[in-house]
Amino acid sequence: MPLGFAPLMPPLSDGFQTPHRLKMEWIREKTMPEVMFAGPDGRLEGRYHHSKRPNAPTALLLHPHPLHGGTMNNRVIHALYQRMQALGFSVLRFNMRGVGRSQGRYDGGIGEISDACAGLDFLQTVNPNASSQWVLGYSFGAYVGMQVLMRRPEMGGFVSISAPASHYDFGFLAPCPCGGLILHGADDELVPEASVKKLVEKLNTQKGVSIDYRVMAGAGHVFTPEQTEKVVDAAEDHVMGILNRNRMALAAD
Repeated sequence: MPLGFAPLMPPLSDGFQTPHRLKMEWIREKTMPEVMFAGPDGRLEGRYHHSKRPNAPTALLLHPHPLHGGTMNNRVIHALYQRMQALGFSVLRFNMRGVGRSQGRYDGGIGEISDACAGLDFLQTVNPNASSQWVLGYSFGAYVGMQVLMRRPEMGGFVSISAPASHYDFGFLAPCPCGGLILHGADDELVPEASVKKLVEKLNTQKGVSIDYRVMAGAGHVFTPEQTEKVVDAAEDHVMGILNRNRMALAAD
Protein backbone atom coordinates (compact mmCIF):
# COMPACT_ATOMS: atom_id res chain seq x y z
CA MET A 1 0.00 0.00 0.00
CA PRO A 2 1.47 3.38 -0.90
CA LEU A 3 2.14 5.72 1.98
CA GLY A 4 -0.70 8.20 2.24
CA PHE A 5 -1.04 11.60 3.86
CA ALA A 6 -3.42 14.47 3.91
CA PRO A 7 -4.10 17.35 6.26
CA LEU A 8 -7.71 17.41 7.49
CA MET A 9 -9.12 18.62 4.21
CA PRO A 10 -10.96 16.96 1.29
CA PRO A 11 -8.73 14.14 -0.02
CA LEU A 12 -7.45 13.90 -3.57
CA SER A 13 -9.52 11.82 -5.93
CA ASP A 14 -7.62 8.60 -5.27
CA GLY A 15 -7.90 8.99 -1.49
CA PHE A 16 -4.17 8.47 -0.94
CA GLN A 17 -1.01 10.25 -1.95
CA THR A 18 2.34 8.95 -3.10
CA PRO A 19 5.38 9.99 -1.03
CA HIS A 20 6.25 12.70 -3.59
CA ARG A 21 2.74 14.16 -3.52
CA LEU A 22 2.68 13.79 0.26
CA LYS A 23 5.81 15.91 0.54
CA MET A 24 4.47 18.60 -1.77
CA GLU A 25 1.13 18.71 0.04
CA TRP A 26 2.89 18.97 3.39
CA ILE A 27 5.06 21.86 2.24
CA ARG A 28 1.90 23.72 1.28
CA GLU A 29 0.01 22.92 4.48
CA LYS A 30 2.74 22.54 7.10
CA THR A 31 1.28 25.16 9.41
CA MET A 32 -1.67 22.84 10.01
CA PRO A 33 -0.93 20.51 12.97
CA GLU A 34 -3.83 18.09 12.35
CA VAL A 35 -2.92 15.29 9.97
CA MET A 36 -4.36 12.05 8.62
CA PHE A 37 -1.94 9.50 7.23
CA ALA A 38 -2.30 6.01 5.84
CA GLY A 39 -1.92 3.11 8.24
CA PRO A 40 -2.07 -0.60 7.46
CA ASP A 41 -5.76 -0.80 8.45
CA GLY A 42 -7.01 2.62 7.36
CA ARG A 43 -6.28 6.25 8.01
CA LEU A 44 -4.73 7.34 11.29
CA GLU A 45 -5.41 10.66 13.01
CA GLY A 46 -2.48 12.63 14.38
CA ARG A 47 -1.02 15.95 15.43
CA TYR A 48 2.25 16.97 13.85
CA HIS A 49 4.68 19.81 14.48
CA HIS A 50 7.26 20.53 11.80
CA SER A 51 10.47 22.09 13.09
CA LYS A 52 11.84 25.17 11.38
CA ARG A 53 15.38 23.96 11.99
CA PRO A 54 17.13 22.29 9.05
CA ASN A 55 17.83 18.58 9.61
CA ALA A 56 15.94 18.68 12.91
CA PRO A 57 15.63 15.39 14.82
CA THR A 58 12.24 13.69 14.90
CA ALA A 59 10.18 12.20 17.71
CA LEU A 60 7.36 9.66 17.47
CA LEU A 61 5.07 9.61 20.54
CA LEU A 62 3.01 6.52 21.44
CA HIS A 63 0.04 6.56 23.80
CA PRO A 64 -1.18 4.07 26.46
CA HIS A 65 -3.48 1.10 25.85
CA PRO A 66 -6.40 1.83 23.49
CA LEU A 67 -8.80 -0.34 25.50
CA HIS A 68 -8.04 1.51 28.73
CA GLY A 69 -8.58 5.07 27.62
CA GLY A 70 -5.22 5.64 25.94
CA THR A 71 -5.22 8.38 23.29
CA MET A 72 -2.77 10.86 21.77
CA ASN A 73 -4.26 13.46 24.16
CA ASN A 74 -3.02 11.59 27.22
CA ARG A 75 -1.48 14.03 29.72
CA VAL A 76 2.03 12.57 29.50
CA ILE A 77 2.00 12.24 25.70
CA HIS A 78 0.68 15.78 25.24
CA ALA A 79 3.31 17.18 27.61
CA LEU A 80 6.08 15.30 25.78
CA TYR A 81 4.77 16.64 22.47
CA GLN A 82 5.01 20.21 23.71
CA ARG A 83 8.46 19.71 25.22
CA MET A 84 9.98 18.00 22.18
CA GLN A 85 8.53 20.76 20.02
CA ALA A 86 10.19 23.36 22.26
CA LEU A 87 13.50 21.50 21.91
CA GLY A 88 13.38 21.90 18.14
CA PHE A 89 12.16 18.44 17.13
CA SER A 90 9.66 17.61 14.43
CA VAL A 91 7.08 15.68 16.46
CA LEU A 92 4.18 13.33 15.74
CA ARG A 93 1.61 12.00 18.17
CA PHE A 94 -1.30 9.99 16.79
CA ASN A 95 -4.24 7.79 17.70
CA MET A 96 -3.69 4.11 17.10
CA ARG A 97 -6.32 2.15 15.17
CA GLY A 98 -9.83 2.40 16.55
CA VAL A 99 -9.07 5.43 18.74
CA GLY A 100 -10.61 8.83 18.02
CA ARG A 101 -10.95 9.28 14.27
CA SER A 102 -8.38 6.61 13.43
CA GLN A 103 -9.85 3.78 11.40
CA GLY A 104 -9.65 0.07 12.23
CA ARG A 105 -10.04 -1.80 15.48
CA TYR A 106 -7.76 -2.92 18.31
CA ASP A 107 -5.47 -5.74 17.20
CA GLY A 108 -3.84 -7.03 20.36
CA GLY A 109 -0.61 -5.11 19.86
CA ILE A 110 0.47 -6.52 16.49
CA GLY A 111 -1.54 -4.04 14.43
CA GLU A 112 -0.64 -1.20 16.77
CA ILE A 113 3.06 -1.86 16.17
CA SER A 114 2.34 -1.60 12.44
CA ASP A 115 0.52 1.68 13.09
CA ALA A 116 3.60 3.03 14.86
CA CYS A 117 5.80 2.01 11.93
CA ALA A 118 3.39 3.87 9.62
CA GLY A 119 3.80 6.93 11.84
CA LEU A 120 7.55 6.61 11.50
CA ASP A 121 7.17 6.34 7.73
CA PHE A 122 5.25 9.61 7.78
CA LEU A 123 7.96 11.33 9.81
CA GLN A 124 10.70 10.06 7.53
CA THR A 125 8.86 11.17 4.41
CA VAL A 126 8.46 14.77 5.54
CA ASN A 127 11.86 14.82 7.27
CA PRO A 128 14.18 12.95 4.88
CA ASN A 129 17.30 14.63 6.31
CA ALA A 130 16.53 14.32 10.03
CA SER A 131 19.70 14.23 12.11
CA SER A 132 18.29 11.52 14.38
CA GLN A 133 15.03 9.69 15.11
CA TRP A 134 13.53 8.99 18.51
CA VAL A 135 10.55 7.04 19.82
CA LEU A 136 8.89 7.91 23.13
CA GLY A 137 6.14 5.77 24.62
CA TYR A 138 4.08 5.63 27.79
CA SER A 139 2.77 2.36 29.27
CA PHE A 140 1.46 0.23 26.36
CA GLY A 141 3.07 2.83 24.09
CA ALA A 142 6.44 2.04 25.68
CA TYR A 143 6.03 -1.62 24.68
CA VAL A 144 5.04 -0.66 21.15
CA GLY A 145 7.97 1.76 20.95
CA MET A 146 10.47 -0.92 21.93
CA GLN A 147 9.01 -3.18 19.24
CA VAL A 148 9.52 -0.40 16.71
CA LEU A 149 13.19 -0.21 17.74
CA MET A 150 13.69 -3.83 16.74
CA ARG A 151 12.05 -3.32 13.37
CA ARG A 152 13.68 -0.02 12.47
CA PRO A 153 17.42 -0.04 13.18
CA GLU A 154 17.77 3.59 12.09
CA MET A 155 16.30 4.77 15.40
CA GLY A 156 18.74 6.84 17.45
CA GLY A 157 17.23 6.51 20.91
CA PHE A 158 14.12 5.90 23.00
CA VAL A 159 12.26 7.00 26.10
CA SER A 160 10.08 4.36 27.77
CA ILE A 161 7.81 5.50 30.58
CA SER A 162 6.02 2.99 32.82
CA ALA A 163 7.03 0.10 30.53
CA PRO A 164 4.64 -2.83 31.22
CA ALA A 165 7.42 -5.34 31.90
CA SER A 166 5.18 -7.55 34.05
CA HIS A 167 2.46 -7.75 31.35
CA TYR A 168 4.48 -8.30 28.16
CA ASP A 169 7.55 -10.32 27.32
CA PHE A 170 10.41 -7.94 26.44
CA GLY A 171 12.70 -10.81 25.51
CA PHE A 172 12.58 -9.65 21.90
CA LEU A 173 15.16 -6.98 22.86
CA ALA A 174 18.01 -9.35 22.13
CA PRO A 175 20.02 -7.47 21.35
CA CYS A 176 18.57 -4.04 22.05
CA PRO A 177 19.66 -1.87 19.09
CA CYS A 178 20.45 1.26 21.13
CA GLY A 179 20.42 2.77 24.59
CA GLY A 180 17.70 4.93 26.04
CA LEU A 181 15.80 6.16 29.08
CA ILE A 182 13.49 3.91 31.08
CA LEU A 183 11.53 5.76 33.76
CA HIS A 184 9.20 4.12 36.25
CA GLY A 185 7.13 5.07 39.27
CA ALA A 186 8.38 3.54 42.52
CA ASP A 187 4.80 2.88 43.64
CA ASP A 188 3.40 1.68 40.31
CA GLU A 189 0.34 -0.37 41.28
CA LEU A 190 -0.03 -2.03 37.84
CA VAL A 191 3.59 -2.82 36.96
CA PRO A 192 5.84 -3.56 39.95
CA GLU A 193 9.06 -1.57 39.77
CA ALA A 194 11.03 -4.76 40.43
CA SER A 195 9.93 -6.20 37.07
CA VAL A 196 11.24 -3.14 35.24
CA LYS A 197 14.49 -3.14 37.21
CA LYS A 198 15.02 -6.76 36.16
CA LEU A 199 14.51 -5.80 32.51
CA VAL A 200 16.96 -2.90 32.82
CA GLU A 201 19.60 -5.09 34.42
CA LYS A 202 19.26 -7.59 31.60
CA LEU A 203 19.55 -4.92 28.93
CA ASN A 204 22.59 -3.36 30.58
CA THR A 205 24.48 -6.64 30.24
CA GLN A 206 24.32 -6.33 26.44
CA LYS A 207 27.41 -5.06 24.69
CA GLY A 208 27.21 -1.40 23.71
CA VAL A 209 23.86 -0.82 25.42
CA SER A 210 23.49 1.66 28.25
CA ILE A 211 20.09 2.18 29.86
CA ASP A 212 19.49 5.35 31.84
CA TYR A 213 17.12 4.00 34.51
CA ARG A 214 15.27 6.47 36.69
CA VAL A 215 12.76 5.65 39.43
CA MET A 216 10.36 8.38 40.54
CA ALA A 217 9.61 8.27 44.24
CA GLY A 218 5.93 8.43 45.17
CA ALA A 219 4.69 7.92 41.61
CA GLY A 220 2.24 5.27 40.46
CA HIS A 221 1.38 4.15 36.95
CA VAL A 222 -0.68 7.29 36.29
CA PHE A 223 1.17 10.53 36.89
CA THR A 224 -0.24 13.66 38.49
CA PRO A 225 0.26 16.99 36.69
CA GLU A 226 3.21 17.77 38.96
CA GLN A 227 4.75 14.33 38.37
CA THR A 228 4.16 14.65 34.63
CA GLU A 229 6.32 17.78 34.61
CA LYS A 230 9.11 15.80 36.29
CA VAL A 231 8.71 12.99 33.75
CA VAL A 232 9.05 15.43 30.88
CA ASP A 233 12.04 17.11 32.54
CA ALA A 234 13.73 13.70 32.81
CA ALA A 235 13.03 12.97 29.15
CA GLU A 236 14.51 16.31 28.12
CA ASP A 237 17.58 15.78 30.30
CA HIS A 238 18.25 12.37 28.77
CA VAL A 239 17.55 13.28 25.15
CA MET A 240 19.56 16.49 25.20
CA GLY A 241 22.39 14.76 27.01
CA ILE A 242 22.66 12.20 24.21
CA LEU A 243 22.34 14.79 21.44
CA ASN A 244 24.97 17.05 23.00
CA ARG A 245 27.32 14.11 23.48
CA ASN A 246 26.90 13.17 19.82
CA ARG A 247 27.59 16.75 18.72
CA MET A 248 30.78 16.83 20.78
CA ALA A 249 31.91 13.53 19.27
CA LEU A 250 31.32 14.86 15.75
CA ALA A 251 33.19 18.07 16.52
CA ALA A 252 36.15 16.05 17.80
CA ASP A 253 36.44 14.04 14.56
